[in-house]
Amino acid sequence: MQPLRPQKKYHQKKVLRMLIKKEASQVLISDATLRDGNHAVSHKISEEDIRSYSKWADSAGADWVEVGHGNGLGASSFHIGKSAVSDAVALSTAREALKRASLSVHVMPGIASIGRDINLAIDSGVDIFRIASHCTEANTTLRYLDYVREIGKHAVGVLMMSHMSTPNEFLQQAQLMQNAGAEAVMLMDSAGSLTPPQIKERFEILTSELEIPTGIHAHNNLGYSTSNTIVAVQSGARIVDACIAGFGAGAGNAQIELVIPLLFDLGFVDYEGSEYFEVADKSLKSFANSPVSNSLTIATGRAGLFSGFLKPIQRTAIEFGISPLAIISELGNRKVVAGQEDMVLEVAKYLTQSD
Repeated sequence: MQPLRPQKKYHQKKVLRMLIKKEASQVLISDATLRDGNHAVSHKISEEDIRSYSKWADSAGADWVEVGHGNGLGASSFHIGKSAVSDAVALSTAREALKRASLSVHVMPGIASIGRDINLAIDSGVDIFRIASHCTEANTTLRYLDYVREIGKHAVGVLMMSHMSTPNEFLQQAQLMQNAGAEAVMLMDSAGSLTPPQIKERFEILTSELEIPTGIHAHNNLGYSTSNTIVAVQSGARIVDACIAGFGAGAGNAQIELVIPLLFDLGFVDYEGSEYFEVADKSLKSFANSPVSNSLTIATGRAGLFSGFLKPIQRTAIEFGISPLAIISELGNRKVVAGQEDMVLEVAKYLTQSD
């Protein structure tokens, strides 16, 4: 394990301009379709779909395009789910297709390693590394954030399952990331459990206390992804994650072809986003599906359960002949988080033995 370098005082206002390259009132659009959307198709987005969609998103105005396995770099495995395309091929394909937008990746320490995965991504031309942890475990990201900054790449902190911390606890974790050199911090509502008032409270605190920009990644389990995104921006967020047709884990993400026009009407972006209407039509015909909220996605949202668990829950419920709702309830009671997909099988065995 590489030692953590002594923390530095980065010039945050300077790196803010470097990262978003926009006026303070404007919002950066991060298209997560080719990463979070992979959850919805068991990580089977093809090389050709990566190439095509990267070109479409680039032309439609996305600032960042995020690519990879649903759980990020190095996550392709029998345990979590095998990708149809290796990280090296996916990233090099997207890099070649993107002419204007930056290429970003999702990195979860413990799944991804610096030596194997981050260095591969650097060689593949990745611009932005979004280093992610559970909302109370920012300390696991510090060495990664420091490494990415040291090699001259952009580093963004991501705090997942954000409903599982109080606003002040979340702020403290975000400050750890800021002090380690993160140029922005993303609040990820991984379970789609937060409501607009809760989002407003969190972003008002973050905006007033942090020196770096903040962003929102909203899931739609309880039907709040669009409203949570707009409220976050009105409360100070300056980076928005969204996916084509709402494509994504569980009930999906904020819908990019809807969010951009709304942000345009409110003065937060300078283009209407109508180019994304055609992108949506082409994507739905090729690889994406438009998620529909149902009893299971609502149940995961209510249980505070990571949206990416839904497909393994459904498969395991069929295999064991038990209700997926029972698995969801027990996983929620155990407060499992992303990266603990093995718990789905453990809970199914537990429920079967209990019967």
